Amino acid sequence: MKTVWDFVQTQVLGMRWLNTAAGRGLEALGVDTAGRLGASLQFFIYDVVKIGVLLCALIFLISYIQSYFPPERTRRILGRVHGLGANTAAALLGTVTPFCSCSSIPLFIGFTGAGLPLGVTFSFLISSPMVDLGSLVLLASVFGVKVAAVYVLLGLIIAVAGGTLMEKLGMERYVEKFVRLASVGPEQAVRLTRRERVRYAAQQVLSTLKKVFPYILAGVAVGAVIHNWIPRSWVEALLGTGNPLGVFLAVVVGVPMYADIFGTIPVAEALLSKGAQLGTVLAFMMAVTTLSLPSMIMLRKAVKPRLLAVFIAVCTGGILAVGYLFNLLEPVLLY
Repeated sequence: MKTVWDFVQTQVLGMRWLNTAAGRGLEALGVDTAGRLGASLQFFIYDVVKIGVLLCALIFLISYIQSYFPPERTRRILGRVHGLGANTAAALLGTVTPFCSCSSIPLFIGFTGAGLPLGVTFSFLISSPMVDLGSLVLLASVFGVKVAAVYVLLGLIIAVAGGTLMEKLGMERYVEKFVRLASVGPEQAVRLTRRERVRYAAQQVLSTLKKVFPYILAGVAVGAVIHNWIPRSWVEALLGTGNPLGVFLAVVVGVPMYADIFGTIPVAEALLSKGAQLGTVLAFMMAVTTLSLPSMIMLRKAVKPRLLAVFIAVCTGGILAVGYLFNLLEPVLLY
């Protein structure tokens, strides 16, 4: 059983055969893959193709599932539950929504305007970019199933705990007036056929690929540079076990950036191979996807500065805790 699972993880999800094929193809063209430039090209081709293939497959699957949960139905489902159950449901539903934080904010505004509790909408807003079905598969392909499962579990815990804390603090008065007065139209009972759902999923693949592919290229390019040009000693000094502030530094660096999980994974993979700690690179990924500067600018339009500050503080605290916890568990999860 272990042999079968290792094959699935390395050859099916990890596509190691693709890395070998890319290397052989470059060597056939006279490129020395043992050198820095050749190794960088091999890394770039392998990761772009691997992530592109997984991205298309995952977006199609997630979009097909998402076709059963339009915003109106999601709002109705969340309106049926209360308390901790509502925050949990919101966090789970956030896993079948778009991949980046900016695309989740309009849904947050709609749900808040529809009268859902603020804590519930924030649980959704946190989990949507941080944790999705795609992240589970892609993380498993790079870091292994144990890391992916714990990452998703802790991401959901942050979303539920963060939303619950927002509600306990009574921050509703710090939502901008236009959000509270936003109206949501009546739910339309539209039943899609299987063919229509497939067509919708295919359209989502194309539209999402157009939006995120530049970030994938940028992320893989940065990863290739780190993997083959940055000395290991530099990464270990900044993000390794010798620097107790490595997780904090990774979060600070990640916040101004903007990408989805597909663009950050190549960077995280390269940093890990160079000696960065597991929790540090995962904290970096969480910071980029959840607290990116563009998404915070968009969110500021919907909430007042005090609520935005509390949101950033809650998410940052949760991400730092997850990062340091993963660093402690790294020997168990990776070896």
